[in-house]
Parts: sequence; structure tokens; C-alpha cells
Amino acid sequence: MDKNELIPWLMEGDPAIRWQTMRDLEGTPVNRWQTEQRRTLHEGWGAQLLALQAPDGSWGGGIYSPKWISTTYTLLTLRAIGIPRDHPPAQKGAALVLDKLLGQTRDDQFMRNLAACDRCIVGMNLSLAAYFGIRDARLDAIVENLLSEMMPDGAWNCRRQRKPKPHHSSFHTTFNVLEGLREWLEWLESTPEYTLRNDVLNAEKSALEFVLDHHLFKSDKTGKIINDKFTMLSYPHRWYYNVLRGLVYFARVNAPHDERLQDAIALLHGRRRADGTWPVQHKYPGKVFFDMEKVGGPSRWNTLRALRVLQWWNGE
Repeated sequence: MDKNELIPWLMEGDPAIRWQTMRDLEGTPVNRWQTEQRRTLHEGWGAQLLALQAPDGSWGGGIYSPKWISTTYTLLTLRAIGIPRDHPPAQKGAALVLDKLLGQTRDDQFMRNLAACDRCIVGMNLSLAAYFGIRDARLDAIVENLLSEMMPDGAWNCRRQRKPKPHHSSFHTTFNVLEGLREWLEWLESTPEYTLRNDVLNAEKSALEFVLDHHLFKSDKTGKIINDKFTMLSYPHRWYYNVLRGLVYFARVNAPHDERLQDAIALLHGRRRADGTWPVQHKYPGKVFFDMEKVGGPSRWNTLRALRVLQWWNGE
């Protein structure tokens, strides 16, 4: 079953799936897919999550925990669903996350909190702040901090301050950071040239080279699979890495084709079901408000994401 045969099935899904299918696979005019995007505020998964927000702007009784119902992880899901960026309740939640985890202003305490914070969480903070429209000096501080925290091999590791000190970047951390930096870069596309932009693009290139050296899921020394869960199509992926998450990022930035991607592309083809769809193969334990999809069956989320990757890979 090819992409065009799968589109009607995707369009039977949640508004989150429909609007992204229209934009990314069908090339629908902007005004039409934006109309569908706005439905996420009033229908389906987006509306369900928004209805669970507390009066103070939080979800789940916490900012980062409990996983996966906290404010941070709920907003990450709403960002993936693609609710409009200017939705005031979500903007209130994103501001709350930044205020509580790092601080309300770029002062000395903010900088100390930033230096001590887990790199994965810093990357998530940046992605939510950039997506939901927080525009102040704190974002510049976060970007500068992430650039200064790169490991010698060109990417990031959230355990950098722990003992024993790591000497190798982490795929999990690297993609949480990259996604934050990419949200920030895409915001900059509508602004004048900014001094940190080229530094961030160079950091992104360095990190993707680190990933390519590992063929997205293999040891650069032995060629063996680093972690079997890297090869499983998990979604939502939370803070964890898997091959599809990596490939989606390469497609998102329209990265040049590289032969070191071939193993990951082959793995993606190998995960395809006989009916042409892709499944959710694994979920990470934790509290959830509800499951968007069940493990094992056809997944509209993963099918949409896989088709994006193959559209990029095939040069369509």
C-alpha cells in the first residue's frame, strides 16, 4: 500500500493526524490545513488534554513529575498534536514550566538553576518556550548554555555532572536538545539575522554527524545494536530515543542523504505491517491521562511519521 492509499485511513483519525496529513502529505493550501489544525482545540486528543488543565496552568499536579501527566509532558504532547501556538492556556502552562524549573527572569539564580538542570529538561524547556511564544532573554541564556555544554564528540549527555563522568554523548539527551534548538531556529526564520543562529546550526550539524557515525542505532566500534529499544517504534517517545524519532528529525531539517542512514531506513521498512501501516511497538511505563493508541495495532501516529521520512528519503 503506497502513501496515497493510506491517506484516506489517516484522514479518518484525530484532528491532530488529519491536519498534519493535509500539510505534509497532501500539500493542502495553508488556510485549509490551519482550519483543521484549530479543531485540535475543541475535538479529539488536544481538547481532552486541554480540558484537564488546572486553574494555575498546570497538569497532573506537578511541573516535571509525575510522568507522564505533568505539565511538561502534557505540553510536549500538545506540541506534537500541533495545537495553535498562540493558544493562551497552553502559553500559560509553558510559562509556568519555565518559571518553576529555571526562574522568572534571567538573574543569577536563573543561571545557577540552568547550569544545574538536566540537559534533557533544558531542551524540553526550550522547545516549549519557543513553540508557545515565550520571547525574552531567558531563551538566549538557554541556547548559550546548551552550546557551551556540548561533549567532545559533538553532542550532549545529561549525566555530564555525575560520577563517573561520561565521555560519550547520549542519544536520548541529544535529541531532546536538538528538538529544542530546532524549535528556536524555526522561530528565528521570521526574525532578522541573529548572532547565535550560525552557532546553533553548526552545533546541529555536529550532533547529527555524531548520530550518523552510529548509523542511528549502532555502536561505532562494534557495529552492534546499542539498545534494542532504539529499534522499536515507541510513541509518544517521552524523553527516550528511537530510530524513527531520529529519522523524523533528519527529515524535518531536510538533511542531505547519507549512506550511513541506510540501515535505519531498512529498519523502518522492516517494521512496516503487511497492511502498509506501522505499529506502536512499545510504551514506557508511567501514569497517563489516556492512551492515544494501543500497542501492537496499526498506528496513525507512526504511519504519518514514517511516511514523512520516506517522502523525504525518496525525494518526493
